[in-house]
Amino acid sequence: MGKAAAIGIASKVRKTGVAMTPSYRIGIDVGGTFTDIVAIDQDGVMIFLKTPTTPENQALGVVEGISKLAARLELPQKELLRRTSRIVHGTTVATNALLERKGARIALLTTSGHRDVLEMREGLKLDRYDLRSPPPAPLVPRERRLGIAERMRADGSILTPLERASLAEATRRLKEERVDGIAVCYLHSYRNDRHEKETLAYLREELPDAYVSLSSEVLPQIKEYERVSTTVVNAYVGPGLRAYFADLEHRLATSGYEGTLYIILSHGGVAPIEEASRLAAATVLSGPAGGVAGCRHVALTTGNLNLIPFDMGGTSTDISLIVAGEAALSSNRGLAGQRIAMRSLDIISIGAGGGSIARAEEGALDVGPQSAGARPGPVCYGLNGTEPTVTDANVVLGRLSADRPLPGRGTLDRAAAERAVDELAGKLGLARERTAEGIVEVINMKMADGIRLATVSRGVDPREYSLLSFGGAAGLHACDVARALDISRIFVPNFASVLSAWGMLSTPLRYEASRTHIGDTRSLCADDLRALFDDLAKVATDKIIAKAAAEIRIQRSAEMRYGEQIYEIDVPLDDLDWDAPDLMDQVSDAFRRRHEALFTYSLSGQDIVLVNARVAATSDADALPDLPASEAKRSAAPPKQGRIHLGSWRKVPIYPLDALLPGQKLAGPALIEADTTTVLLKDDDRAVVNRWGWLDIAVAAR
Repeated sequence: MGKAAAIGIASKVRKTGVAMTPSYRIGIDVGGTFTDIVAIDQDGVMIFLKTPTTPENQALGVVEGISKLAARLELPQKELLRRTSRIVHGTTVATNALLERKGARIALLTTSGHRDVLEMREGLKLDRYDLRSPPPAPLVPRERRLGIAERMRADGSILTPLERASLAEATRRLKEERVDGIAVCYLHSYRNDRHEKETLAYLREELPDAYVSLSSEVLPQIKEYERVSTTVVNAYVGPGLRAYFADLEHRLATSGYEGTLYIILSHGGVAPIEEASRLAAATVLSGPAGGVAGCRHVALTTGNLNLIPFDMGGTSTDISLIVAGEAALSSNRGLAGQRIAMRSLDIISIGAGGGSIARAEEGALDVGPQSAGARPGPVCYGLNGTEPTVTDANVVLGRLSADRPLPGRGTLDRAAAERAVDELAGKLGLARERTAEGIVEVINMKMADGIRLATVSRGVDPREYSLLSFGGAAGLHACDVARALDISRIFVPNFASVLSAWGMLSTPLRYEASRTHIGDTRSLCADDLRALFDDLAKVATDKIIAKAAAEIRIQRSAEMRYGEQIYEIDVPLDDLDWDAPDLMDQVSDAFRRRHEALFTYSLSGQDIVLVNARVAATSDADALPDLPASEAKRSAAPPKQGRIHLGSWRKVPIYPLDALLPGQKLAGPALIEADTTTVLLKDDDRAVVNRWGWLDIAVAAR
């Protein structure tokens, strides 16, 4: 990407005429194919770039990207980092460890007689209608799940004191097994964590290098399986994540960075590196969370409060919802068959990206979820890839120009893409172009189905929402995906390919505190509930104050259910009058409204149970400055002409996105190119450039 592709310029002179030395914030999003780097100065001026991801050690690609960023800004790397006040990073280290089952060698210490909770799960299958599907293999084999003689009652009183001899014997076995991580999950420790804390102190003496994960710190809530599983995941991914963070922090410090490295967590807030290391399981949606956080910022900035974030990258597509300017959170999440009951943004990820591999399955075409990844990547990357991908299909169809440089690499190899598609076409008995079109059609259908899963299956009509298209690959597919869902409007920011990294810089510092407090709302005392939330607010606020943050905002919520249900829903409680005498009636009414919004009904005569109380403390002191308006140009650059395949080969205009004027109107068929993404308009699609230089697309009906 050349200088012209940056948003704004690398430095600014304020209206007083006094030149200011820019200070920067940097967002880093490591994807499956590319690592995105975004820098924003104090005026909101942005510079961004992409660099190839280094799967063997993501830190290498991160530091290389910062080095390229410094060169783009014409600064020595040390000077750039000296001027950088904040770095926020989204990482897939924990995600990959789970997906590839390459986490640490771990053990589980639990109350004697309960070591099989992890394997029994909840007695449910991932697919309840498939009687033959085996349950996912536990991350801890049975021989490393050790029972400890101790027992807490459900009210937190001690039934059986922690037996040191039992703990000593278990520790001896852990030493023999040479474990890297240890999950400690005792029965009812969410009520009383004394035995877990005593175990931690003992393990610190005997196994000082082991990563120890306590359930009373990771998830201090009722429900044994969720608590055990989440704690085990935390111990499984924690050692590798801790080592990665230490390596990255050392490399950044050596390069000149003296500030705090922040990590974006699955709930969409950021935390310092030590907190992210301790709660490693909270990073499994680290990258996608940045995209949703950015989309929320877009919704609030533009006033378009109902959006469907559509993030198509090289490996996967992430889909979520922004409703009334807010992103939904959920505690009912999992990854790779493992339950993770921490709060996270409600994101649906499907194996559909530019690198998704196309293949013939019994004479039929299928695409994904297997991906070519960063290496070898699509065939057209020239890195010894052999299987055709979605990106190769778009190159064959002329929708991706082979003349344009690939970030961090050379140009695309059109001839290689054609050979790969030809080989697949021979297996299917189709022509080259028809095979490439089929690859695109199949992946579009899968992504449309993913949006239906995020919307229609939850009672949301996607036609009432706008699609926010971002990620390097989304622009070529967004109009077709929207058309399949009768969505009439799409927004494409001019930094769409790096919106996740940009979004990380719009996220607040966030800490959460929760406590199980089971009770029927009819019998709970309002004063007790006020005191409970006040205690949680103090715990969360104290953590933020420790980081010298300002302007702290408190958000209250509760996980609640009807008395005979087994699953809770998250109910926001911020709009209640907490000093009113009818507080408990307000809580009940809030639950009924939330239940009706989610499931289209509520039951006025049913008991309502409050299970978990939760407080989130956030600080928006480092919020992003306003987006700068697109800088005026003397005249719109004339489009060049190109040939693309839309049923047949057709000549279409190709516009450079960075040269478009605010208010300029475009009609399809056309391509709009930026250095890191391309947008396709088909017949009767219309686009207008808004004041920020973004595309506002009116999608033609089917």
